[in-house]
Amino acid sequence: MSGPVISRGDEPVTSEVTADDQPTRLGPYRLIKRLGEGGMGVVHLGLDPRGRAVAIKVLRDHVAHDEQARARLAREVSSLSRVEHEAVAAVLDADVEGSRPYLVTRFIPGLRLDEWVRRHGPLAGPALVTFARGLSAALTALHAAGVVHRDVKPGNVMMPEAGSPVLIDFGIAHLVDEARLTVSGLVMGTPGYLSPELLAGRAVGEATDWWGWAATLAYAATGRPPFGGGGMDAVLQRTMAGKCDLHGLDPRLAPLVAAALDPDPGRRPSRGVVLEGLDAYAAGEDTRHCLTVPAPAATSSYRLPPTAALPPMAVLPPPPPAAPYAGFGGNPRPHAPPITAPAGPVNAAMPVKPVGPAGLGLDGAIPEPPSDPRRGRTMRTGTLAALGLALAALATTLPLAAVLAALGWSALARTADRSVTSLMLRRMERGARGRDLPLTVLFSPVHLVASGFSAVAHALVPLALGVLAVFGAAAIAGRGVGVVPDPTDPLPVAAGLGVALLTGWWGIGGTSLRRGSRSLARGLAPGRVGAGVASAVLVAAAAYLAIRSQATGAQLDWWPLRNNPWVDGLPGWLGLLG
Repeated sequence: MSGPVISRGDEPVTSEVTADDQPTRLGPYRLIKRLGEGGMGVVHLGLDPRGRAVAIKVLRDHVAHDEQARARLAREVSSLSRVEHEAVAAVLDADVEGSRPYLVTRFIPGLRLDEWVRRHGPLAGPALVTFARGLSAALTALHAAGVVHRDVKPGNVMMPEAGSPVLIDFGIAHLVDEARLTVSGLVMGTPGYLSPELLAGRAVGEATDWWGWAATLAYAATGRPPFGGGGMDAVLQRTMAGKCDLHGLDPRLAPLVAAALDPDPGRRPSRGVVLEGLDAYAAGEDTRHCLTVPAPAATSSYRLPPTAALPPMAVLPPPPPAAPYAGFGGNPRPHAPPITAPAGPVNAAMPVKPVGPAGLGLDGAIPEPPSDPRRGRTMRTGTLAALGLALAALATTLPLAAVLAALGWSALARTADRSVTSLMLRRMERGARGRDLPLTVLFSPVHLVASGFSAVAHALVPLALGVLAVFGAAAIAGRGVGVVPDPTDPLPVAAGLGVALLTGWWGIGGTSLRRGSRSLARGLAPGRVGAGVASAVLVAAAAYLAIRSQATGAQLDWWPLRNNPWVDGLPGWLGLLG
């Protein structure tokens, strides 16, 4: 099996599972909670190595060993890697060859359209125009890359708290010019939102997605599936016959939606006609005038009589409160009134924003994760570079003290990073609570101990390279006796510590050190003035130590050791004990 795999970097692919065989980590990603599932796999909310929220789709165990399922995922990666648009969930990473194939996409906080409509009611007015244009922009971007989604439905459209809808879940997306991946007779998707050509096993194309666009738009505007409820056979039969239920849809928009739901793909309006119709509807005009394809005759066996599907809104009586209209075979249920926008000119850029209690998680819906306080902050590169310079200069007088100071800073920085990261994970899993900060303070000693061990463990390789750098610098400088270099000169020692600092900063485990160091620098020297003063003080201290060491020619002080470890060997190190 062949297929492209987007690089994940240099981290090894690992899979950690719990006792119930549920994965908690895939490669560099931590799985936080399950968002949903479908026929091909399970979608999790995860965190990437930088702490950013992502959506991770993992193939189910019973299909992970299916070559066709893996081929679908590989094709999905190949297709979606060509699409870059804000209305489409971007592919960030993938692994189709490992024991647990998965796909990583941009996480879209918010509610799926079907959940959003159930909670807040149908869309109307400018909000409906914004939704229709946003979804059409997503399809335009897909089709420009040669991709057909095939599964446009309310469950695959996310409604962010601000902005246009975002199209997600390309589990059965494929390239237009490639062979179909499903075997003969196998249909994948949701009844009522599968186009007639898919049900009939015919070729699919861009018209397939515009059919899904119309079905999804009809749901968004009415709160009901366009082909009703009831048994699957009845829904599929109505879909194949084109018997759509557009009761309650704005009569000015209904002709465009009805034409796009035509069972014959050749009779559906093209992208240009759809966009022209949306412009006409936004301007208050009837979309019927934009259709270049005549409506089917009333005697057609595939359509209801036009007058039955599009009654004038002005003469419709209000629905009974106890049993409102529920469509074909649907069960009566309470129905929220449509959301209408403020009076005024239609603005297609007006955001669709749900109303309701802020921060409320609705039946498993994932609210927007809390923002990471470390994002968008200054990097404090100058201040941290000045700190490294000061530590290297301190090594020209007190080398071991400089090493201990660097280890102490590393432990404190890793503690700060662990504390902030644990706070973010706790809020990601349980939401923001008043006891978050007290818990962070309570666990600080635990984070400090763990960070201390981590600092020492991650310092072993940098220190070893630093020692080699000391001898190398001493040999290059000619500071030796015979052929054996004597690394007791301040400059080689400072060079060795500089190499160790750079290795620890950019080497293994350096991510936590960098994040925590920046947090400490921002906290200890806040603002531009604080950063400037701290940098100036550190540079001045480094200059003073370096000049003093070279001017006086004083010997290195190996405190807290009593003896020179380079000269006295093991007795010199044991001098630390007295």
